[in-house]
Amino acid sequence: MKRIGIDVGGTNTDAVLIDGEKVLSAIKFPTTADVMQGVVNAIGHVVAAQAPGASPVDAVMIGTTHFTNAVVERARLDRVAAIRIAMPAGASLPPMIDWPDELRDAVDPLSFMVHGGHEYDGRPLVPLDREEVRDAAMKIRDAGIDSVGITALFSPLTAECELEAAEIVRSVIPNARITLSHTLGRIGLLERENVTLLNAALQGLGRKTIDAFKDALLKAGVDAPFYLTQNDGTVVLADVAAANPVYSFASGPTNSMRGAAFLTGLKEAMVIDVGGTTSDIGCLVGGFPREANNVVEVGGVRTLFRMPDLLPMALGGGTIIDPETRKVGPRSVGYRITEKALVFGGDTLTTTDVAVAAGLVEIGDRDRVKHLDKALVADLLKRVEAMVEDGVDRMKTSAEGVSLIAVGGGAFLIPEKLKGASEVLRVEHAGVANALGAAMAQVSGEVDQVFSGMSRDKAIAEADRIARERAVEAGAAPETIVTLDTEDIPIAYLPGDARRVRVRVVGDIAFMKDEKRRAAGSLR
Repeated sequence: MKRIGIDVGGTNTDAVLIDGEKVLSAIKFPTTADVMQGVVNAIGHVVAAQAPGASPVDAVMIGTTHFTNAVVERARLDRVAAIRIAMPAGASLPPMIDWPDELRDAVDPLSFMVHGGHEYDGRPLVPLDREEVRDAAMKIRDAGIDSVGITALFSPLTAECELEAAEIVRSVIPNARITLSHTLGRIGLLERENVTLLNAALQGLGRKTIDAFKDALLKAGVDAPFYLTQNDGTVVLADVAAANPVYSFASGPTNSMRGAAFLTGLKEAMVIDVGGTTSDIGCLVGGFPREANNVVEVGGVRTLFRMPDLLPMALGGGTIIDPETRKVGPRSVGYRITEKALVFGGDTLTTTDVAVAAGLVEIGDRDRVKHLDKALVADLLKRVEAMVEDGVDRMKTSAEGVSLIAVGGGAFLIPEKLKGASEVLRVEHAGVANALGAAMAQVSGEVDQVFSGMSRDKAIAEADRIARERAVEAGAAPETIVTLDTEDIPIAYLPGDARRVRVRVVGDIAFMKDEKRRAAGSLR
């Protein structure tokens, strides 16, 4: 089974072509101002490396930073409408109250708070006021807004209010793009509402991005189903991803972690992914990234949903060094490294220049950095080492040494020995681990919600059923799905034997055999 994996980063666009577990070709291109042209170039290179008459590509997996960048840059976001079903209890803090001003201004929200929602024990707070929802929908329609986020009090416990409100909104605005909070977030109202509204603001960009990738693949001569990578190390059909772009927020680092697991065969290890601008440190648990179980900020917005537990660091191959103060970072030359770094004839001292001067890597023209004082180079490498050791220590869960896998284009910056690490592993193709992780990814389905009124076994069985359904919808072959992990926590203060159940399943990609499946995610 031939697959192309692509990872579009801020500095480089990486691509690989694999057949089963064999790497047929790989390439690393500087990310171009026209991102899609860079994707076309990368695909064209790996496809051209095949022998004449080779079998066609079966699937394409793409990882992109488009959606995270849109939030960080406060650009390309849709205007959104927020409907919060939580009155009279949820009136004190309006929607987006904790958003940065410039981000709130970028989405220019139209907010409504209506009566309804449920208590913590599943009882209705007050009946849903359908007329208030209908009135809100008409005002949203009149304002020309078609991206709507609906959040109800304790909807992960029961989604009745959100589902009914969505029906009312669709009856008024048939083409509305609606995001329901219970499908994304967890119990916390504000954090769940935040990720819901971020998703609503990104759905238009999601559709445009998917269409642009389709065009790029056709331009490159590849006619195959394609998928987008998600922040749990798996993939989902591109058209499904367009509806939930927030699930691709941290897909780059998770691709690298999955690629590291693939290249080493390790399922329990720590991974550091060193790119051109930043590094990310994370932990593999069962071959997948360890998941964060606390609030994660995205672009200054507090969220609580499925995200990997990562420690970002301002350290990469393009990180700028001040030769006077010897400060490393946090700024980077990014994709302009081939213009700015000393070894390429530029005038900016970067970590790559230091590594070349120290003989750690052969990049550019070494003669251009031979003037660097050896003591300066040694001191700067010590500073980099201290940064990495501190990051490893912060991510460890025990005092014992751990295996650290160094991947990414800037992996040459990681020392051979580190305090806190039992070994530092370097592997072939580590520079394109992110693209490899995308290429060999599986499809997942996940449930994280509260069940009540049933036994523990029935609650877990129901969660497992829902997770499997979601995996099939995302493009998994039903017969290949296995349960990756199951967690249940009894909630003592809720009646009815209530418990929070989290189930995650993964399965292999189901290639589309019929026209209905093909129309859902293929280019044909």
